[in-house]
Amino acid sequence: MKDQRREKQLQKLIQRLGLASDAPVNYRLLDLALTHPSVNKVANYEQLEFVGDAVVRLAASEVLLETYPDAPVGEFTAIRSVLVSDRVLADFAEMYGLERYLLVSGGAAADHGGKRSRLADAFEAVLGALYLSTHTMTLIRCWLDSVLKDKAIEVRQDPALQNYKDALQEWTQGQYKLLPEYRVQETGKGGHYTERFTAEVWLQNECLGRGTGHSKKAAEQAAAKQAFLTIGQPKEN
Repeated sequence: MKDQRREKQLQKLIQRLGLASDAPVNYRLLDLALTHPSVNKVANYEQLEFVGDAVVRLAASEVLLETYPDAPVGEFTAIRSVLVSDRVLADFAEMYGLERYLLVSGGAAADHGGKRSRLADAFEAVLGALYLSTHTMTLIRCWLDSVLKDKAIEVRQDPALQNYKDALQEWTQGQYKLLPEYRVQETGKGGHYTERFTAEVWLQNECLGRGTGHSKKAAEQAAAKQAFLTIGQPKEN
């Protein structure tokens, strides 16, 4: 990299990940991984995010297989879907303070509703950059394994495996042979809203749950969670 100041900044991130200062990191790629398309339409994190998506899925698959060798494949699939979700990847990005290293235009940064998507994308891109630095998982699994394992434990302890839409759908089909209906509205317009959407989930003309989120999908998941937790509680007389 020509910009020594930027390289020193990225070296701090590498240290936060627990990697050695002399780790064989390609800092040109890492810089790209932390450059939002709003800054440069050509040289940005999009291609590295594409690679990182495959990397995190592979890492999660290997961690689950090694940690729970006797678990059924269906459980692996359900847990992995949570581990590689934008919601969880954004949490990981925040854990390592990725936002302070992400180059983003003022206009894009003002879109608070898109913050978590940007963080999830950047996190995948960082994984892509680290993988392509050595074409191995050497720079990744030494720090990523522990956070994936901790999250997997949390997911396994949840009766719905943190996928409340699927859990609710399974329950409604089992009880009524019907699918729940989601009604979503954009209730917070403008970049300063982090919870832009409100969703309700209905079944047989009854609203089972309500939730908000930065995206339609997140709002539906929040509504499904409220509904799923509610149907598991005994009704008061």
